[in-house]
Amino acid sequence: MDWATIFINDTTWEFTAEILLRCALMYTMIILFLRLTGKRGVRQLSIFEVAIILSLGSIAGDPMFTEDIPLIQAVLVMSVIIIMYRLTTWLMMKYQWFEDLLEGKPIYIVEDGVLVVEEIKKGKMSHDEFFAEMRQQGVEHLGQVRTGLLETDGKFSILFFKSDEVRPGLPLFPKTCSIVQQVKAGQLYACIYCGQVQPLLHADQQCPRCDSSQWAETIDCLRIT
Repeated sequence: MDWATIFINDTTWEFTAEILLRCALMYTMIILFLRLTGKRGVRQLSIFEVAIILSLGSIAGDPMFTEDIPLIQAVLVMSVIIIMYRLTTWLMMKYQWFEDLLEGKPIYIVEDGVLVVEEIKKGKMSHDEFFAEMRQQGVEHLGQVRTGLLETDGKFSILFFKSDEVRPGLPLFPKTCSIVQQVKAGQLYACIYCGQVQPLLHADQQCPRCDSSQWAETIDCLRIT
């Protein structure tokens, strides 16, 4: 095994300097594009914009180390993409149907303290993901949440019930959200799959909303602000 061939081969100092120059220019072009989009982070990018960024990465990759590809070709391609991006965003601002086509619509995940079963079944987001999002925003149980909305950029927006409107709900923290084995009289239980709240006759009773048979004891504590 020839380690010199593996790591160096026929690379010259001249081509090494050229690679450094190519990388610096392509890096500058990518930063310039991100600056032109007005985005401050990946978290703010939509699916459409992530696809554009991945395309730019592909465009910039080859010219960084392939001497047969002139930089002007990459610059031209990236310039065309920037123009097309600007045109696309203008169309999205002007026509709602065009924006919905490219980026989709916000999805209601929680309404009135329970999960929206129809959206859960579509598999848009796993339970662990949106439970984690809600925990990070200070939600202890679903009974505190009036509306939970999954935005097109992946962010989770939450509207809370007023303190006097908070109701018993499904706990979101693992230690308090454990499957019950025996039911207690007068205790309310929440379906672990959809958040439906009701008293139970037996621990394996089927949920009328989602047909699940896994339940946890509800909690009704107020949100700490």
